[in-house]
Amino acid sequence: MVIADAAAFAASGRRPAPAGAPAGAPGEYTQFSAAELTRGFLALAFGSDLRVGGKPRGIRKFVEPARVIVLDQGSVPRADAYKTVVREFAAKIPHLTVALTDDIETANIVVRLIDEKHFVLAMEQAFGKRVARAFIARTDPQCMTSIKSRQDGTILRADVFIITDQGDDVFYDCAYHETLHAFGLSNHADRNPWTTLNQNRVVGYLSVYDRTLLTLLYNPRIRPGMTMAQVKRALPAAIADLPKPQD
Repeated sequence: MVIADAAAFAASGRRPAPAGAPAGAPGEYTQFSAAELTRGFLALAFGSDLRVGGKPRGIRKFVEPARVIVLDQGSVPRADAYKTVVREFAAKIPHLTVALTDDIETANIVVRLIDEKHFVLAMEQAFGKRVARAFIARTDPQCMTSIKSRQDGTILRADVFIITDQGDDVFYDCAYHETLHAFGLSNHADRNPWTTLNQNRVVGYLSVYDRTLLTLLYNPRIRPGMTMAQVKRALPAAIADLPKPQD
């Protein structure tokens, strides 16, 4: 389980990447101070590179169950691998209700697994040429997620695009990175040395740090639409709720 050690001054408990992680994946830390968790949460739960629909100023998260459909459209079959990623999130994040579906009409997370050469076209078809090209010019992405939410911060839908034909490292890094975005950690923190949402790192698994931040997001104390000031007041109690370490 996850640990948040309020007395610590730096991440500790370093260990190798978990079994099943891509070859060469970096190790991870397992213990973080309350300040380190707070700083990371505030950086990642507010803001995003691309958002469609309303523009809430606060927290974004699913309130209703997340229903994920995986569209395997690339030359390298990856649907089963991505579904395993989804099941891991469902098993490890308390209060996050996730199910896989084959019904695109009821899905509220649509994941398209595509080849790199089709990435730009897929984005243009989903968001229009102007929005897609502006986003690509600004971020030069290998994969992306767009969140559509209500003004109150409730996520209505997430569209995820993941490249499948550039090897396991790229696929798994994108799979975990974009799934974190889809569930509401929609920003990046390129100076944070522990998160998958640092675009200068290639991780490829659900790290203790990211799992902890998503657990905080789905703690009932953290509600959609909460401002940064409100979240700062709620986080100490949410951190205190985190499970004690067992692994």
